[in-house]
Amino acid sequence: MSRLLWYPGHELLLADIVRAENCRVWDSAGRSYVDLESGVWCTSIGHGHPRVLRVLAEESAAIAHAGFNYSCPITEEAAREILELAGLEGGRCVFLCSGSEAIEYAVRAVQSIAERPLLLTMTDSYFGAYGSAHAKREEEWRSFDWAPCASCGEAGDCAERCARWETVPFDRIGGFLFEPGSSSGLVRFPPAKLVREIVREVRSAGGFVIVNEVTTGIGRTGAWFGHQHYGFVPDAIAIGKGIGNGYPVSVSALGPRLIDRLGGNPVKYAQSHQNDPLGAAVAREVVRVIRDERLIEKSAALSAELVAGLERIRARSPRIGDVRARGLMIAIEFANDGEGAFAGGIHRTLVERGFLAGKRPGVPVLRLDPALTIERADIDGFLAAFDSVLAAAS
Repeated sequence: MSRLLWYPGHELLLADIVRAENCRVWDSAGRSYVDLESGVWCTSIGHGHPRVLRVLAEESAAIAHAGFNYSCPITEEAAREILELAGLEGGRCVFLCSGSEAIEYAVRAVQSIAERPLLLTMTDSYFGAYGSAHAKREEEWRSFDWAPCASCGEAGDCAERCARWETVPFDRIGGFLFEPGSSSGLVRFPPAKLVREIVREVRSAGGFVIVNEVTTGIGRTGAWFGHQHYGFVPDAIAIGKGIGNGYPVSVSALGPRLIDRLGGNPVKYAQSHQNDPLGAAVAREVVRVIRDERLIEKSAALSAELVAGLERIRARSPRIGDVRARGLMIAIEFANDGEGAFAGGIHRTLVERGFLAGKRPGVPVLRLDPALTIERADIDGFLAAFDSVLAAAS
């Protein structure tokens, strides 16, 4: 791969993958590997799902790309279904190409109408590769370190009892951008009480709530969206990765409250593949497959089995410090591993054994994000291999 610039911080361990189906990929020698990372967390319903392949063929043959002055009914139909799914009926969608774009679009929409200058977020959030949410400039953003809140035993409202709460300049906060669990890939879940109180505080002053569902959405956490574990409906949702099942499409879904405030004024963002019918058709079909095949419900049992198996291994091994999970979004953190040298060795050996997990750069964490369509036999095979590899390495 001498002609490619690779992902920073990630090792290229297999350079000759030539075929993929559901949760398996094959190299040029015919050896198969179980993909427990869904590519880059994208193939939510497995590589090459036949219904998605059919839509790709049919829609690309009909019309794949539209223009500034003409569109296609399928984009409107896809937007309607996604808004209904998200509980944002009366809002509007824009179809884009990446999760970073979807976040940036929603941020620009809120920044254009917010009555207060700052947006609030959590310190461990990741919001994409560019734009305001990536840069988090001091004149635009405030970050809140929620780590001490994880062990808070206070039963009352945060605003009434917490000195740390008083450090947040809510009188200058016009919006809250929330990532419900990925935590820059580390899989950590802010306390529900804290999140709900921030949402209430921001909205009481007329602010808006955006949720980054690029990683946590489309069934990944055992619900359609990660914020549904927190009991509120946001004003905007950024959707990516799993919505395209490997095809580069994302969605910025803006709810009716935000659309009303925009008042017909355009969000200052445009690119060549905005609202392409092919991407919209794929997104709609992925949602329909998950619903028709009841994959969120089925994945709940698979998640329980996978996490229970990891906990059994953890009980036998002092090298595992923590297992964090919600649905099929799982992090395995190793104890006393600094920047992750031990985790890196486990990662490479698992590949040799035929299992592709995710290794977080610079941290002692392996991440598992298998497709919702993973087979039980592949889960059992991974647990046996991981147990064996860990025992040998320890």
